[in-house]
Amino acid sequence: MKPAALLLILACSATSARAGEYAVLSSGARLYAERHESDAGKVTLYSKTGSTEMDASLVVRFEQEDYTPPGQADTSAPSAPVDALPTMKAASTAELVDNAARKYGLPPAFVRAVVAVESGYQADAVSPKGAIGLMQLMPATARELGADPKIPEQNVDAGTRYLRDLLLKYDNHAYRALAAYNAGPGAVDKYHGVPPYRETQTYILNVLRNWQKQSHTD
Repeated sequence: MKPAALLLILACSATSARAGEYAVLSSGARLYAERHESDAGKVTLYSKTGSTEMDASLVVRFEQEDYTPPGQADTSAPSAPVDALPTMKAASTAELVDNAARKYGLPPAFVRAVVAVESGYQADAVSPKGAIGLMQLMPATARELGADPKIPEQNVDAGTRYLRDLLLKYDNHAYRALAAYNAGPGAVDKYHGVPPYRETQTYILNVLRNWQKQSHTD
Protein backbone atom coordinates (compact mmCIF):
# COMPACT_ATOMS: atom_id res chain seq x y z
CA MET A 1 0.00 0.00 0.00
CA LYS A 2 1.40 3.36 -1.02
CA PRO A 3 0.30 6.68 0.51
CA ALA A 4 -1.78 8.63 -1.99
CA ALA A 5 -1.40 12.31 -2.80
CA LEU A 6 -3.58 14.35 -0.45
CA LEU A 7 -5.68 17.42 -1.29
CA LEU A 8 -4.99 20.68 0.51
CA ILE A 9 -6.65 24.11 0.51
CA LEU A 10 -4.22 26.84 1.66
CA ALA A 11 -2.47 29.17 0.00
CA CYS A 12 11.56 44.07 -0.48
CA SER A 13 13.64 45.94 -1.58
CA ALA A 14 17.27 44.68 -1.64
CA THR A 15 19.05 44.68 1.72
CA SER A 16 22.27 43.16 3.04
CA ALA A 17 23.69 42.17 6.44
CA ARG A 18 27.08 41.98 8.08
CA ALA A 19 29.26 38.88 7.77
CA GLY A 20 29.15 36.14 10.36
CA GLU A 21 25.54 35.31 11.14
CA TYR A 22 23.02 32.50 11.39
CA ALA A 23 19.70 32.33 9.54
CA VAL A 24 17.12 30.77 11.87
CA LEU A 25 14.52 28.82 9.88
CA SER A 26 10.93 28.20 10.90
CA SER A 27 11.90 24.56 11.59
CA GLY A 28 14.41 25.71 14.22
CA ALA A 29 17.46 24.91 12.11
CA ARG A 30 20.25 27.50 12.04
CA LEU A 31 22.27 28.00 8.86
CA TYR A 32 25.61 29.78 8.94
CA ALA A 33 26.24 32.51 6.36
CA GLU A 34 28.87 35.17 5.94
CA ARG A 35 26.11 37.53 4.85
CA HIS A 36 22.67 37.55 3.28
CA GLU A 37 20.64 39.61 0.84
CA SER A 38 16.86 39.93 0.67
CA ASP A 39 14.95 40.91 -2.44
CA ALA A 40 11.41 40.36 -3.74
CA GLY A 41 10.42 37.77 -1.16
CA LYS A 42 13.65 35.80 -1.51
CA VAL A 43 16.67 35.50 0.78
CA THR A 44 20.11 34.60 -0.53
CA LEU A 45 22.66 33.23 1.94
CA TYR A 46 26.33 33.58 1.05
CA SER A 47 29.11 31.39 2.45
CA LYS A 48 32.59 30.29 1.40
CA THR A 49 31.10 27.38 -0.54
CA GLY A 50 28.70 29.51 -2.60
CA SER A 51 25.18 30.87 -2.22
CA THR A 52 21.70 29.51 -1.61
CA GLU A 53 18.36 31.16 -2.35
CA MET A 54 15.18 30.39 -0.43
CA ASP A 55 11.77 31.93 0.26
CA ALA A 56 12.00 34.70 2.83
CA SER A 57 9.04 33.17 4.66
CA LEU A 58 11.26 30.25 5.72
CA VAL A 59 13.59 32.55 7.66
CA VAL A 60 12.37 33.63 11.09
CA ARG A 61 15.31 35.87 11.96
CA PHE A 62 19.06 36.38 11.68
CA GLU A 63 21.46 36.15 14.62
CA GLN A 64 25.08 37.23 14.89
CA GLU A 65 27.76 34.55 14.78
CA ASP A 66 28.54 34.79 18.49
CA TYR A 67 24.93 33.98 19.43
CA THR A 68 24.56 31.16 21.99
CA PRO A 69 21.22 29.29 21.85
CA PRO A 70 19.25 29.27 25.14
CA GLY A 71 20.41 26.54 27.49
CA GLN A 72 23.81 26.18 25.84
CA ALA A 73 26.84 27.50 27.69
CA ASP A 74 29.85 29.05 26.01
CA THR A 75 32.99 26.90 25.87
CA SER A 76 36.63 27.90 25.53
CA ALA A 77 37.02 25.88 22.34
CA PRO A 78 34.58 26.92 19.57
CA SER A 79 32.51 24.19 18.00
CA ALA A 80 32.96 23.28 14.36
CA PRO A 81 31.11 25.74 12.10
CA VAL A 82 27.93 24.52 10.51
CA ASP A 83 29.42 24.88 7.05
CA ALA A 84 32.10 22.32 7.95
CA LEU A 85 29.54 19.58 7.30
CA PRO A 86 29.01 18.12 3.81
CA THR A 87 27.13 20.39 1.40
CA MET A 88 25.29 19.78 -1.86
CA LYS A 89 24.12 21.90 -4.76
CA ALA A 90 20.40 22.63 -4.89
CA ALA A 91 19.91 20.91 -8.26
CA SER A 92 21.39 17.59 -7.15
CA THR A 93 19.51 17.80 -3.87
CA ALA A 94 16.19 18.30 -5.65
CA GLU A 95 16.90 15.23 -7.77
CA LEU A 96 17.78 13.28 -4.63
CA VAL A 97 14.50 14.28 -3.00
CA ASP A 98 12.39 13.46 -6.05
CA ASN A 99 14.00 10.03 -6.43
CA ALA A 100 13.37 9.20 -2.76
CA ALA A 101 9.76 10.39 -3.03
CA ARG A 102 9.10 8.12 -6.00
CA LYS A 103 10.87 5.22 -4.29
CA TYR A 104 8.47 5.40 -1.35
CA GLY A 105 5.35 6.32 -3.31
CA LEU A 106 5.01 9.90 -2.11
CA PRO A 107 4.27 13.02 -4.19
CA PRO A 108 7.67 14.61 -4.93
CA ALA A 109 6.23 18.06 -4.28
CA PHE A 110 5.19 16.97 -0.79
CA VAL A 111 8.67 15.74 0.16
CA ARG A 112 10.26 18.82 -1.43
CA ALA A 113 8.02 20.99 0.75
CA VAL A 114 9.13 19.16 3.89
CA VAL A 115 12.80 19.57 2.96
CA ALA A 116 12.28 23.26 2.17
CA VAL A 117 10.71 23.99 5.55
CA GLU A 118 13.00 21.69 7.54
CA SER A 119 16.34 22.88 6.20
CA GLY A 120 15.89 25.23 3.25
CA TYR A 121 17.59 22.53 1.13
CA GLN A 122 20.78 22.82 3.18
CA ALA A 123 22.58 19.51 3.79
CA ASP A 124 24.61 21.16 6.56
CA ALA A 125 21.65 22.43 8.58
CA VAL A 126 21.78 21.60 12.31
CA SER A 127 19.00 22.59 14.73
CA PRO A 128 19.54 23.73 18.34
CA LYS A 129 18.07 20.38 19.42
CA GLY A 130 20.59 18.45 17.31
CA ALA A 131 18.47 17.55 14.26
CA ILE A 132 20.73 17.08 11.24
CA GLY A 133 20.67 17.60 7.50
CA LEU A 134 18.15 18.09 4.76
CA MET A 135 15.29 16.37 6.55
CA GLN A 136 16.44 17.34 10.06
CA LEU A 137 16.74 13.84 11.48
CA MET A 138 17.50 13.45 15.16
CA PRO A 139 20.50 11.14 15.71
CA ALA A 140 18.34 8.58 17.55
CA THR A 141 15.76 8.53 14.76
CA ALA A 142 18.49 8.18 12.14
CA ARG A 143 19.96 5.21 14.04
CA GLU A 144 16.55 3.52 14.16
CA LEU A 145 16.28 4.01 10.41
CA GLY A 146 19.82 2.70 9.85
CA ALA A 147 21.07 5.96 8.33
CA ASP A 148 23.95 8.38 8.79
CA PRO A 149 22.15 11.77 8.90
CA LYS A 150 25.29 13.63 7.80
CA ILE A 151 25.28 11.82 4.45
CA PRO A 152 22.66 13.61 2.28
CA GLU A 153 21.64 10.50 0.33
CA GLN A 154 20.98 8.54 3.52
CA ASN A 155 19.35 11.52 5.22
CA VAL A 156 16.83 12.03 2.43
CA ASP A 157 16.13 8.32 1.98
CA ALA A 158 15.57 7.73 5.69
CA GLY A 159 13.53 10.90 6.17
CA THR A 160 11.28 10.09 3.23
CA ARG A 161 10.83 6.52 4.43
CA TYR A 162 9.91 7.86 7.87
CA LEU A 163 7.34 10.21 6.30
CA ARG A 164 5.86 7.29 4.37
CA ASP A 165 5.62 5.23 7.55
CA LEU A 166 3.90 8.09 9.38
CA LEU A 167 1.38 8.53 6.57
CA LEU A 168 0.60 4.81 6.73
CA LYS A 169 0.30 4.99 10.52
CA TYR A 170 -2.16 7.87 10.32
CA ASP A 171 -4.18 6.60 7.35
CA ASN A 172 -2.70 9.12 4.87
CA HIS A 173 -3.77 12.05 7.06
CA ALA A 174 -1.17 14.66 6.09
CA TYR A 175 -1.79 16.92 9.10
CA ARG A 176 -1.19 14.13 11.60
CA ALA A 177 1.80 12.73 9.73
CA LEU A 178 3.45 16.14 9.58
CA ALA A 179 2.66 16.78 13.24
CA ALA A 180 4.31 13.47 14.13
CA TYR A 181 7.33 14.30 12.00
CA ASN A 182 7.72 17.60 13.84
CA ALA A 183 6.65 16.80 17.41
CA GLY A 184 6.87 13.01 17.47
CA PRO A 185 4.19 10.30 17.18
CA GLY A 186 3.81 10.28 20.97
CA ALA A 187 2.45 13.82 20.96
CA VAL A 188 -0.02 13.06 18.16
CA ASP A 189 -1.23 9.90 19.88
CA LYS A 190 -1.57 11.73 23.21
CA TYR A 191 -3.82 14.43 21.75
CA HIS A 192 -5.51 12.13 19.21
CA GLY A 193 -4.53 14.53 16.45
CA VAL A 194 -2.40 17.61 15.93
CA PRO A 195 -1.03 18.64 19.35
CA PRO A 196 -1.72 22.19 20.59
CA TYR A 197 1.84 23.31 20.01
CA ARG A 198 2.19 26.60 18.15
CA GLU A 199 5.51 25.51 16.62
CA THR A 200 3.97 22.31 15.25
CA GLN A 201 0.85 24.02 13.91
CA THR A 202 2.95 26.68 12.20
CA TYR A 203 5.20 23.98 10.79
CA ILE A 204 2.27 22.13 9.25
CA LEU A 205 0.89 25.28 7.62
CA ASN A 206 4.31 26.18 6.22
CA VAL A 207 4.75 22.72 4.69
CA LEU A 208 1.26 22.71 3.19
CA ARG A 209 1.68 26.19 1.70
CA ASN A 210 5.02 25.17 0.26
CA TRP A 211 3.51 21.94 -1.06
CA GLN A 212 0.83 23.90 -2.88
CA LYS A 213 3.49 26.14 -4.39
CA GLN A 214 5.67 23.17 -5.38
CA SER A 215 2.70 21.41 -6.97
CA HIS A 216 2.15 24.32 -9.36
CA THR A 217 5.70 23.90 -10.71
CA ASP A 218 5.41 20.13 -11.43
